[in-house]
Amino acid sequence: MNYINQYIEDHKERFLEELFGLIRIPSISSLSENKPDMLKAAEYWKNSILQAGADKVEIIPTDGNPVVYGEKIIDTNLPTVLVYGHYDVMPVDPLELWKTPPFEPQIIDGKIFARGADDDKGQAFMHAKAFELMIKTNTLPCNVKFMIEGEEEIGSPNLPKFCEKYKEMLKADIILVSDTGMIAQDIPSITTGLRGLSYMEVEVTGPNRDLHSGIFGGAVANPANILAKMIATLHDENNHINIPGFYDDVLEISMDERAEMAKAPFNLDNYKKALDIKSEWGEKGYSSTERTGIRPTLDINGIWSGYIGEGAKTVLPSIATAKISMRLVPNQSNNKISELFQKHFEAIAPDYVKVKVSALHGGEPYVSPIDMPAYKAAEKAYTATFGKKPVPTRSGGSIPVIADFEKILGVKSILMGFGLESDAIHSPNENYPLFNFYKGIETIPYFYKYYVELMKM
Repeated sequence: MNYINQYIEDHKERFLEELFGLIRIPSISSLSENKPDMLKAAEYWKNSILQAGADKVEIIPTDGNPVVYGEKIIDTNLPTVLVYGHYDVMPVDPLELWKTPPFEPQIIDGKIFARGADDDKGQAFMHAKAFELMIKTNTLPCNVKFMIEGEEEIGSPNLPKFCEKYKEMLKADIILVSDTGMIAQDIPSITTGLRGLSYMEVEVTGPNRDLHSGIFGGAVANPANILAKMIATLHDENNHINIPGFYDDVLEISMDERAEMAKAPFNLDNYKKALDIKSEWGEKGYSSTERTGIRPTLDINGIWSGYIGEGAKTVLPSIATAKISMRLVPNQSNNKISELFQKHFEAIAPDYVKVKVSALHGGEPYVSPIDMPAYKAAEKAYTATFGKKPVPTRSGGSIPVIADFEKILGVKSILMGFGLESDAIHSPNENYPLFNFYKGIETIPYFYKYYVELMKM
């Protein structure tokens, strides 16, 4: 299939410039002031899919940001692949830590630096270009549908309803997603599991206004102090989560499966060096890869209170707030965990403060079988382009809507990620290697080829 590499070589600069056009749109879904940019990004995707060769593309409104839907139906008797991706990105804060402007992509040391370079504009755009490649070379072996949303980074609140409403339109045999990672550039991997998510916000209120810390300090409870103490009790000395019932539904992985997972390459010294940490941290009795793949977690994602500006202001704050996320594993329920967290956090609050707990968003965990045709096709595709068999891995991240797809559409998903741990997604200086971008475009057509062949067997 030399035509694949030749087409990529002939058009690689154009592919990159078109991706840069998408990246330059600051489509941050969590910020209301960026609403016009969400519409621009949706329109950009519509034009990209049309130009790639789709027969029909439309921007469909939801109660939030619109969904871009496109299709190319060549024969209703052939399998249909539904490509899922998202055009929204995370906020760029803290801006001062970026080495380059976050929405002005730049290539440094063979990597694209920009917000969305990997998650998920770079990875999703590979599918548009692979689709174009197959159309232009007359090698598309089956039907293709695209569903590109604009709310993944805020939990896809409107996509389940969209799927219910357009269930017939979205009919497919498999959902193909590139929004995960691989172990290394020379070690391909297929993500077989995603953790679920419960994302909460807690607010602790003390006095009815900010107070002078000299006049009132020591006599009135400081909400920032109290919040810190409450959060500190959420883990025990073994870093086990101290919420009653939290582990009741956790699917325990057998020692045999843990032994298989341990075969995946992982160098702890390199891991610590890359993160500039002296030692790893986590639940006692589990390795670093197990802690991020098969075990649930609880982390503060943001915490603030009182005066945080330049210089000093001796204030005893009225309110302290934190955002807390819990990553969930198979059999845990987002709704149940959110309820357990709220009940526990309210119960441990002392009577000299008031506590408010809100569930912001969440999603269920997902496991993909390794015996289905789509997995075997992905395995053969990676083997064809990387020269070695991919390793099945469980991701520590979450794509909340993946579990909803199976529940609503009755379709499994295959997670063919090409990102790297070093890509700094959700962080300043997010990046995506050019090698991975082009390798993804090369590998995806092989997936289509092998998937159709296996479905015919």
